Amino acid sequence: MSGSTVSITANQISTSRRRAVERTLPAGAPDNEDAAKITAADTAAAILKDARKTQPRKSGPTRKAKPRWLTVISILSKNLAFLVVLLGFVQMFRWVVFNSGHGDTEGFSVISGDLEGKVAEMEKFVKTTTKAMQVQLNAVDRKVDDEISSVRKEFDEKIEQKGDEFDLKFKALDVRSDAFEKFIDGFRKKSLLSKEDFDEFFEEFKKSRKNSGVEVSLDEIRDYARDIVEKEIERHAADGLGMVDYALTSGGGKVVKHSEPFGAAKGGSGGWLFNRNGVSAEAVKMISPSFGEPGHCFPLKGGSGFVEIKLRTAIIPEAVTLEHVAKSVAYDRSSAPKQCRVSGWLRGQETTDVEFDTNKMFLLTEFIYDLEKSSAQTFKVVKSGASNLVDTIRLDFTSNHGSASHTCIYRLRVHGHEPSFVPMLER
Repeated sequence: MSGSTVSITANQISTSRRRAVERTLPAGAPDNEDAAKITAADTAAAILKDARKTQPRKSGPTRKAKPRWLTVISILSKNLAFLVVLLGFVQMFRWVVFNSGHGDTEGFSVISGDLEGKVAEMEKFVKTTTKAMQVQLNAVDRKVDDEISSVRKEFDEKIEQKGDEFDLKFKALDVRSDAFEKFIDGFRKKSLLSKEDFDEFFEEFKKSRKNSGVEVSLDEIRDYARDIVEKEIERHAADGLGMVDYALTSGGGKVVKHSEPFGAAKGGSGGWLFNRNGVSAEAVKMISPSFGEPGHCFPLKGGSGFVEIKLRTAIIPEAVTLEHVAKSVAYDRSSAPKQCRVSGWLRGQETTDVEFDTNKMFLLTEFIYDLEKSSAQTFKVVKSGASNLVDTIRLDFTSNHGSASHTCIYRLRVHGHEPSFVPMLER
């Protein structure tokens, strides 16, 4: 409640008391000194009597109460008026302090100067604090940048390390992939037993059985297959390839001519022996079985040369095999022939002259001996038929695998089959 409300209430109480006292005075009583002689008891009695008269009777009708919203509006109006007055005083005070040009303004000047000093100090403090905060922020930024750089550098190093590891793993994977592809290619090139081959094998098996009406057991098929494998092994073990060699010296083949041997001249000097046709006694090594010993060969001088071999009989050639020392036991394989050419012709059984008509010679095959492959490499004849009947072959090599002094031939084989008839040769 505001101060104006309190003052109004107090005035109402004092007025009611004064009226009660006046009513207690007698009608003709004087207003001066006689009134002062009234006792306190009379005054109290008069106030009490007046109060009893003003109290409403319980049994009588009650006075109508004032609405609450009017009371609220009244209070708000009074308070608003009080605030307006207070703001007016404040505005007047500010106007007097800052705009008055006369009177006693010394005190106000002191207050204004102190206020400006405080404001300046505050501004200086704010600037100092801002500068310190900026320094701290810069330091924090540098620290954060350093930490980020360190983390980034460490992360880059780890990524680079992992990248190197991944590269190594990828390379290893590529090597394995290449090896697997080679294995698959080799597996595909292998001649596996097809369904048709198995049906043919099974028909042969049934024909070989005496009791064809009896059911076939798996053990019988295994025994039959084992016999076939053993025969093949025996056939291959006989000469290593499983093909007849018509140039074999023990079968009737012989060397009839060759280029100059390495390390010796004709006439028997240097430990070399030659027959009347100029053929070295050591040339037989080229058409004889060997056990792959290093040096057990016939060396020819230089990186090019030739060899002529008379076969045991006239055949239809199918392939030739050139053999060199195996890589696992060789000291040096640079003397192996490289670029080779094999030709053939039909000389005749009774012809003893080593000279021949070059028009009769025709090409059988051309090849390159590869040191990375097997030591015995077989090459098929280009064209094989009854019209290509030969009894003599000639090997010409135009290069070797690096040796400048000599070229070694360990063994040369000729494969084919004998015709059903041999044509008569012109005399």
